[in-house]
Amino acid sequence: MSDRRSSLKLTDWETRLSVLAESELRRSLLAWYRQQGRTLPWRGESSDAYKIWISEIMLQQTQVKTVIPYYQRWLKRFPTVEVLAAADGQTVLKAWEGLGYYARGRNLHKAAQQILERYEGKFPDSLEAVLKLPGVGRTTAGGILSAAFNQPISILDGNVKRVLARLSALPIPTAKATNALWSLSDRLLDRANPRDFNQAIMDLGATVCTPKNPTCLLCPWQQQCQAYSQGLQSQLPMKEKAKPLPHKNIGVAVIRNERGHILIDRRLDEGLLGGLWEFPGGKIEENETVEECIKREILEELGIEIEVREHLITLDHAYTHFRITLNVHYCRYLGGEPQAIECQEIRWVTLDEIDQFPFPKANIRIIEALREQNLKSI
Repeated sequence: MSDRRSSLKLTDWETRLSVLAESELRRSLLAWYRQQGRTLPWRGESSDAYKIWISEIMLQQTQVKTVIPYYQRWLKRFPTVEVLAAADGQTVLKAWEGLGYYARGRNLHKAAQQILERYEGKFPDSLEAVLKLPGVGRTTAGGILSAAFNQPISILDGNVKRVLARLSALPIPTAKATNALWSLSDRLLDRANPRDFNQAIMDLGATVCTPKNPTCLLCPWQQQCQAYSQGLQSQLPMKEKAKPLPHKNIGVAVIRNERGHILIDRRLDEGLLGGLWEFPGGKIEENETVEECIKREILEELGIEIEVREHLITLDHAYTHFRITLNVHYCRYLGGEPQAIECQEIRWVTLDEIDQFPFPKANIRIIEALREQNLKSI
């Protein structure tokens, strides 16, 4: 759809929004929330912005059921912003291990240090200051400030976008109507009780107005929902056709020396999975075998000679913008002094020691395969 057609459809849509009765929408949603709202460990923490901040960052692109155990473990390990700010970066990444989108963990650590330096350890309560913290965008800032300080600041996460798109029968994909949806979210916000309103609309999207098979008969907004009245709730929000994800074939080396120790390296802080440890390797070039790739990559990245031996495991993993296949082989160290040519640091470790280091999820599966293989050989 062209930008001109999108603009025309949005203009017509905005005209139709005048029929929404905001006060009734607020009343019915808050009444529903009092009866049906979720009980979550970070709710009721109105005096502790630190805990709410941690939960909001963890909830970025991650489901509540996944976040809860991480949140609880995190608070035991880092109960205050002071403890988090003083922690070693590797300790922070280890606590984040398995939660994905690791920049969130690195940004939490940097932000904690900023809060300590600039605000004497007290979480800032102004939108301008919160938006300057690493890893905090407009929705996260609104979530924190409304939940911690009851400030009338709207939000627009994935759940809220879906609810508003259906409520208003948005005629274009949400990605093309971001400003309009922000205006609608701000217009509906209950300024007398923004804390509960924002929590309620997120809960509505998470439990009733779900991506598939929404339970419209249980929805407090059913009567005003334009998607429901038009029978479009399963078709909305509109989606743009997804482009196929690029795929990369990777050769990975589990290198052992004569003592049985395994070579791991730490990625550069910049970029994907920055600061995490991994088994070395790289992309398989055209007309190159897995074995040839592994030998070449290890020489280029670490400056050592290896013998590529038996296959350990092949596994697939998807990131946001691409997919990878890891082809993992045992390798024997032959010679040369390992150098951190394209990484921060190198370690020879035993399989028992390896759990001390934070690894990406795909590499954790390699560790599990190593342990399974060790058990078979006993």
